This record gives sequence, structure tokens and C-alpha cells, in this order.
Amino acid sequence: MKPGDTHVTEDCRALSEILVRIGEKWSVLVVGVLANGPVRFNDIRRAVDGVSQRMLTLTLRGLERDGLVTRTVYPTVPPRVDYELTELGRTLIEPLAGLADWARKNRAAVQRSRHNFDTRRQIAGPPGPAPSGQVQSSPTSARA
Repeated sequence: MKPGDTHVTEDCRALSEILVRIGEKWSVLVVGVLANGPVRFNDIRRAVDGVSQRMLTLTLRGLERDGLVTRTVYPTVPPRVDYELTELGRTLIEPLAGLADWARKNRAAVQRSRHNFDTRRQIAGPPGPAPSGQVQSSPTSARA
């Protein structure tokens, strides 16, 4: 959403539904691997560090279901299966590249903020229930 956009419940649901798929960590990494063209299952698995065979299978099925990836089976022995971004899937490359660039540029700042937050929380202790009629505030709520 852009600043000033009105909140429409149906739009929020649709946006959330799509962001769940493309924002999921394995999906982002798989789209990145497929950005250069068709790739075989095991090559994707090797390129995406830490993904299990089951999770990769589920991720690819979800991306295929959403029209972002195509699966092509070649009648060889053993069968060869390639995965490739669809035209729609290729439209994700630029926004995801921008997000990755932002993450690289801001990683240190986010880590510093996390450290500062965690340090403040350790000193102050866990937040308790707010006194009746008062709203619990945090250092970030004043800036929101």
C-alpha cells in the first residue's frame, strides 16, 4: 500500500494472500535461482542452501499453482524435470532484487537496532500488563 491509500478489507486479504507466497523465504530464494532460466530440481536444491527436498517440493508446487513457475517433464530415463519462471514469475525478479539490495544495504542498521532493542528489554525486564485504562507504549510507538 502507498501512503494515503484507503484501507479496503478485500484488497488487504488479496495482498496478504499473495505476499504469503512471494514473501516466504524459500520462494524468494527459488525465484532467485530460476531468474537465469530453467533449472532442474536437484540443481535448485543444491543452490538453495538449507532447503529440504520436501520443502522445495512444496515451494515449487505452490509457485506453480500461483502461476509463477512452470514444470516441464522430459520423457527420458530417468525422467528429467525442469522448472522455469513464467512470464508472471519473471515480473518478480526486479522487485525482489530491489528488496535484496535494500536488505544488503541496511542489514547492519537492522542488526544494531535489534541489539539496542534487546539490550533495553533486558534492562527494563519484560513488559507487564498496563495499568487499567492505560495503553502500553514502547520506544517505537512514539515514532509510528
